[in-house]
Amino acid sequence: MEAQTDGRLVAVVESFLDHVRGARGLSEQTVRAYANDLDQLVQFAAERGIDAARGLGLEVLRDWLWDADQRGLARSTIARRSSSVRAFTRWASESGLLDTDTAVRLRAPKGAGHLPRVVSTDQVRTVLDGLAARAETDDPGALRDLAVVELLYAAGIRVSELVGIDVDDLDRSRLTVRVLGKGGKERVVPFGVPARDALEAWLDRGRPALAARAAGTAGSAGADGTARAAGAARVGATAGAARAADDALFLGDRGGRLGVRSVYRVVARALADLPGAGPSGPHTFRHTAATHLLDGGADLRAVQELLGHASLGTTQVYTHVSSARLREVYRTAHPRA
Repeated sequence: MEAQTDGRLVAVVESFLDHVRGARGLSEQTVRAYANDLDQLVQFAAERGIDAARGLGLEVLRDWLWDADQRGLARSTIARRSSSVRAFTRWASESGLLDTDTAVRLRAPKGAGHLPRVVSTDQVRTVLDGLAARAETDDPGALRDLAVVELLYAAGIRVSELVGIDVDDLDRSRLTVRVLGKGGKERVVPFGVPARDALEAWLDRGRPALAARAAGTAGSAGADGTARAAGAARVGATAGAARAADDALFLGDRGGRLGVRSVYRVVARALADLPGAGPSGPHTFRHTAATHLLDGGADLRAVQELLGHASLGTTQVYTHVSSARLREVYRTAHPRA
């Protein structure tokens, strides 16, 4: 039977607390814990402009737990908060006050590690829109930065895999990229149309400009016929570096192969304006991609294959997913496929 409230989150919470106060078998301590936890949730939601119960999405709940983790709250407190909100959304869903059980996929952190940062779909869109606006100037660095972040999020690849990609590893017709993962294991990963468009703009208008810088550096150094032996050695090294970058998909500002540190700087700048603090490295987009795929209904083993993980866990057997099935799951589940 549907409970009667005005739909505001604070009113729905109060209705839930009235329900648990009348429930048998619940101690006063448990009821107090529910009240304290959900009061904190109402305040957190209000600070983000969320007043209606139906505005309480899974991403908000994840942010709430992540914020508690970043503020140093105990593992037991975060686990209790997770339990409280799951009980609340289950009751609200059964009572017709929420369309779905929002927190059914919410999990408390395990062990001593920190909760990984997950960027919401709206925040990802904001980041990519900002990078796209910069890329409209046709600045080579801006075109590269957009393509880098698009591919990190679209394919969920590691930063070490990204910087190792050569131009020939990219299949723009099939929307796939070949990467070399941990242990030298090669895999083919799909990406979406927005990433393809960003990559094509980079390859057509951005990469040639940065490649010319490397060629210019090597050429001008080689033209100095009076250089000393040490200088000649440096010239040879510079020319060698330019040749090594010839095949690289992504180039740095000086025309050489883009390095891991440079990617970290690109991602840190892209995430700098988002609310909240936390990890701002390339792995943020990898974890976010995996989370969004699962939110979209992707099979866990398909995501495992996409990310190149050896296993789901220490007791689970690695299961191969065919490339065709992987592409199908990706097209269906990824927000920017």
